[in-house]
Amino acid sequence: MGWFWAESTGASASRAPHPLPTSNATPPPGCPMHKTTSPAPFPPQNTSSPPTDGSCPVASPNTPLPSSTTKPSTLSKLNPLNYMPSNLSQTRASQQTIHLPTDRELSSIPRGDADSNWEYPSPQQMYNAMLRKGYDDTPEDAVESMVAVHNFLNEGAWAEIVAWEQRFSKGLGKGWEACARGEEGFGESAVAREGASQPKLLRFMGRPGDVTPKARVLGFMGWVWPARFGGEPPFDRHDWYVQRQLPQGQPQEIRYVIDYYSGPPEPTGEPVFYLDVRPAIDGPTAAAERMMRWGGDVWHRASGAKARQGTQQ
Repeated sequence: MGWFWAESTGASASRAPHPLPTSNATPPPGCPMHKTTSPAPFPPQNTSSPPTDGSCPVASPNTPLPSSTTKPSTLSKLNPLNYMPSNLSQTRASQQTIHLPTDRELSSIPRGDADSNWEYPSPQQMYNAMLRKGYDDTPEDAVESMVAVHNFLNEGAWAEIVAWEQRFSKGLGKGWEACARGEEGFGESAVAREGASQPKLLRFMGRPGDVTPKARVLGFMGWVWPARFGGEPPFDRHDWYVQRQLPQGQPQEIRYVIDYYSGPPEPTGEPVFYLDVRPAIDGPTAAAERMMRWGGDVWHRASGAKARQGTQQ
């Protein structure tokens, strides 16, 4: 879902850990991400040239401050790691009627700019972010559930990215060796047994207003063939920039695209979400990776994978 991301510190189905309270409030389409403690002052300061060594684009604390007569632009107030306001308060809102926790949960997602993991927002920070975005009708008693759903879905998205990296971080040759066994047989492949370097999340960006080409194609197919492809369009989209460690040792930045879909709720009322996570086609390598993973699974099943498994048993 990725409504909010705190910055301080093939589709798959994801089931929310517990249902959201009934409400007429509409989930915010963006993702107000933030950071409570920063390694550098904000707004970021301009330098004579951009960094070329892959370092964090935030200016050094020793960078001279701009003249007091210079009015900072809106863009300069955003954290370059997530393009969102850098400081959202943990302070109780003036119109708030119930207490919201300020504790933050540590994610399993490694940061690319520090030897630590990303942190999720506290319920209080999420509520303040929603107010800042203009969602004044959000029920306060729903905020903790929203944080839990948000964290749950981001963990699911990261698990999908790790699965891609396990297959392709060692190159297309190893990638095809892994994909040729299909999705079910990947765990038995030599690539899976060898393991892969742990990827890291460099930065991320919510883009709810930018529909991906794949989502557009699926929307068109749903219009033409509603019985097969009908459904709601994605309610959110994120771009995650991941650091891949190549076999030669050098890092490489890979952009992943995530479309967030909502599905029919469980009979118990629990919401269901579907995540479509894949590398963005920024070049021929990413296109080949997507074709290999999809084509490898199709080939594995079409060539009698189940029959071979039955014979082996």
